[in-house]
Amino acid sequence: MILSDLVSHYGFLNLPVPEHINLKEEILRLKKEKNAILLAHFYQHSEIQEIADFIGDSLALAQKAQNNSADIIVFAGVHFMAETAKILSPQKKVLIPDLNAGCSLADSCNPQDFKQFIDEHPNHKVVSYVNTSAAIKMLTDVVCTSSNVVKIIKSFPKEQQLIFAPDRNLGRYVAQQTGRDLVVWNGACTIHERFSLEKILELKQQFPDAKILSHPECTQPILAVSDFIGSTAHILEFSKTDSAQTYIVVTESGILYKMREASPQKTFIPAPPNDSTCACNDCEFMRLITLKKIYTTLLYELPEVQLSAEVIEKARKPIERMLELS
Repeated sequence: MILSDLVSHYGFLNLPVPEHINLKEEILRLKKEKNAILLAHFYQHSEIQEIADFIGDSLALAQKAQNNSADIIVFAGVHFMAETAKILSPQKKVLIPDLNAGCSLADSCNPQDFKQFIDEHPNHKVVSYVNTSAAIKMLTDVVCTSSNVVKIIKSFPKEQQLIFAPDRNLGRYVAQQTGRDLVVWNGACTIHERFSLEKILELKQQFPDAKILSHPECTQPILAVSDFIGSTAHILEFSKTDSAQTYIVVTESGILYKMREASPQKTFIPAPPNDSTCACNDCEFMRLITLKKIYTTLLYELPEVQLSAEVIEKARKPIERMLELS
């Protein structure tokens, strides 16, 4: 079976790796040999963050994808992030270690249905979250992230009618923050919707001095009891400068690696989900990326993100508009 067939069948290179090799050392060697850069989201395994060239949220990763001197970008994240990197750097080879690393939020917004939704709301400008496919970005006026969404919404005149997609929780939060009457697509992130308010309040009783830090994709009841609401990058920065010593963190638990690294004297407690006895809430898509897959991806330069010139041209404009406003 040729390598492309393996990718088509599995979504990644399902190849054996010699047991004796040190994956981290080999990845570092291959990066240097091939002039490759490894970009990782905060939600990745800690062992991947340890060897990444850059770690960040969606906004910072998009900025880094546009501004680097590498020939190859390896994206340790989910598919829409790798697509965004290819859109911003079409001349570079963009690799993702597992094509199955999708996103429940992006999947909740189907391009055909969304086009109909836009047609049903004439005279509306479209603001789409970066957590969407390239096809959705092609239908968008300005892309946003959770770091800059309030600024993006406020950049439009107050009289301009706006559609916001795809996250209903973030849309509700932004409407409250800006006073804008947004038409919000009914999508959601399964990770941020399955946090347990009851279990979070139980943790608060156990740690009464702890502050609750939540991502705005969480449901309204959780945001209502939160001490701070912000993107992963903003949550991290808040935890660095705030005077509290204990935090209940209500977003994907991968962020705790950087929080603990930045503030080792503080205690960070992952918020638990509704449907499990597990003490944390991990994104199953983010966790599909492993050191082994990164190694084989760098070695064979597959799977590669491929987008047509038309998609790149149309999807690039709203992303560049976001970067200008940011």
